[in-house]
Amino acid sequence: MGICMSCASSGNGDENIIKDIYENAVIMDSRSDNKTLSLIGSVYSQQGSKATNQDSALLQQGFGTDGGALCGVFDGHGINGHVASRLVRELLPSLLLDQKKTISSSTDGDDYVEEWSKACVGAYQMMDDELKSRRENLDCSCSGTTSVTIIKEGQDLVISNLGDSRAVLGSTNSDNGDMMAVQLTTDLKPSVPEEAERIRKSKGRIFALVNEAHIERVWLPNQYYPGLAMARAFGDFDLKEYGVIAVPQVSHHRLNNNDKFVVLASDGVWDVLSNDQVVSIISSARPETAAKAVVDAAVVGWRRFPHVKMDDISVSCMFFHESPN
Repeated sequence: MGICMSCASSGNGDENIIKDIYENAVIMDSRSDNKTLSLIGSVYSQQGSKATNQDSALLQQGFGTDGGALCGVFDGHGINGHVASRLVRELLPSLLLDQKKTISSSTDGDDYVEEWSKACVGAYQMMDDELKSRRENLDCSCSGTTSVTIIKEGQDLVISNLGDSRAVLGSTNSDNGDMMAVQLTTDLKPSVPEEAERIRKSKGRIFALVNEAHIERVWLPNQYYPGLAMARAFGDFDLKEYGVIAVPQVSHHRLNNNDKFVVLASDGVWDVLSNDQVVSIISSARPETAAKAVVDAAVVGWRRFPHVKMDDISVSCMFFHESPN
């Protein structure tokens, strides 16, 4: 189940969660007042052919500052992947804020991009430790979740990526005014040379099964198990000694007037739609329905493969123009 709407303040200074926290897609407003213009964006999640939707998505206004924002998509996998993705969505934002506060207190506070970048690395490690600490009640030995998050402060985006969900920027071409897609993250799969080198140095094995030759997976040294299709993730503790890590790939983008929106999505989108197709869909949709438009197009895309089970599909869109409440 998903939701799709613009983010609007409750006007009373309290955090407004639009939809219950147990929904797969959530919009939150954490502004302290309603003087800051309202962010425009949307989130949506669609269950695939599995019994449970393991994806989670988030769009939060007022993150860090009233004008700040956070968006994220978390794609769970394994028997407890749905729990892991929701737990990360619930806990990671506060961990990011705590890390940023700690780092800022020990610096002059001038370089908030660098502070957010360090906060992301620290918070991601703490989130992975939190999952591990719950092992008695939550077995993540072979379950986990990807995470792609973007923190917006002023005109700066700090992008953190763990796994194979993806962030793409929609921007206009300065030469002809056409929309173009700019991929902000790398799909961190075992087939990426740098990822493969780290895993193999740690004695993890990488190979594809005969019946899915296009998907390389990570395996234990002496067992045909568990076959993880990504090189970085929260959880998956059986593989943490063999090169799978929870250290995010962190990058920075400075917004300009050509940048219109950013879209984060799980691989259920990118397996069937290209970056250009997704940007085209969003640029032709209303901001408050853009996420659902992408999900609907991906569902149609999966129908081209009737013998393949459709993956869960989740999208979070954040637009860089604002509107009055």
